[in-house]
Amino acid sequence: MSSRPRRLLAVLLVGLSALTAGCGALGQEPEAAAASGPPILRIGLPTGVTSFANADILVAQQKGFLADYGVAVQIQNLKSGVSVAQAVSDGQLDVGAASIEPVVNSAANGDDTVIIGAYSDRLAVSAVTPKDILTPADLRGRPVGVQEVGAFREVMTRLVLQQGGLTPNDVQYVPVDAQSYTAALVDGRIQSAILQTEQAVAASHAYPNLHVLTNLVDVVPNYHYGTFFASRAWLDANRETASRLLTALTKAHRYMYSNKAETVRIVADATGFDDSIIAESYDILLTQRQIFPLNTGLDKTRISSTVDSMRQLGILENQAPPIDQLVDTGPADTAIKNLGELPNTRR
Repeated sequence: MSSRPRRLLAVLLVGLSALTAGCGALGQEPEAAAASGPPILRIGLPTGVTSFANADILVAQQKGFLADYGVAVQIQNLKSGVSVAQAVSDGQLDVGAASIEPVVNSAANGDDTVIIGAYSDRLAVSAVTPKDILTPADLRGRPVGVQEVGAFREVMTRLVLQQGGLTPNDVQYVPVDAQSYTAALVDGRIQSAILQTEQAVAASHAYPNLHVLTNLVDVVPNYHYGTFFASRAWLDANRETASRLLTALTKAHRYMYSNKAETVRIVADATGFDDSIIAESYDILLTQRQIFPLNTGLDKTRISSTVDSMRQLGILENQAPPIDQLVDTGPADTAIKNLGELPNTRR
């Protein structure tokens, strides 16, 4: 069996393991399983296949950190952060993981959504284009790939266009599934895509005609990226559970920085990419950019700046609530008390 089928089989096995973690039978309701173990948290991720940036929950699961703190999870992969935010609002998920934009808009639209943690407080994506596109301005009139308007990749596309003095009206939006961006670039359906780091690394190796036009962290270095969030009602009823979840996730972040080989193994299995691609991505994301927070990852100044950027881009649908209502640092603060704060690192 070739390396690629083995990777795809591993993805399926990881997904099945996540769905059955902490419960007796596949599909067993959390309430039914609670009598025989810890409550099962329904956690949603914003891509159909888990990305490197979202793999902290898998590290926490596979290395036993969740179990250490009495947490069991049922992981669901959805098509975008917009879908995750809607599922949290509807009560279909207990905790969501998504980029910050749909979470802020959910709260601005009257949902009782509240940010409780961060999987990455720094951007981990790049704009990838054919090599004949040398600047963002060269995208004028071209088809560019997005998921949903207001979802993360569309927002990042706006930031890239802004660098070239363009707006969405100057390009053609083409809806593309998150796992199909590279194929759409190769067959010419689109001329620009926002790719996760591992996707960009893989594309540059496989297709010499593609290149990274820009890394978004260089465009907006103070932009807050990924959040864990819940409804205020759920948080009020499950604050201790939320604290234990954030403790396990923070422990996973710290583990990832000091255990490259094992992190690469877990992420490669989850994403379907070869170890060499994930190892190169690890060096970019953890060694160079340090995207996973070692403490709470909830810098309110950074989050406020991001909300301001959303407003300037025209993607904030209504008035966002004050930061102290949008962000509840309590569970993450408790996690740091449990683990000890690491000095000389960002919040």
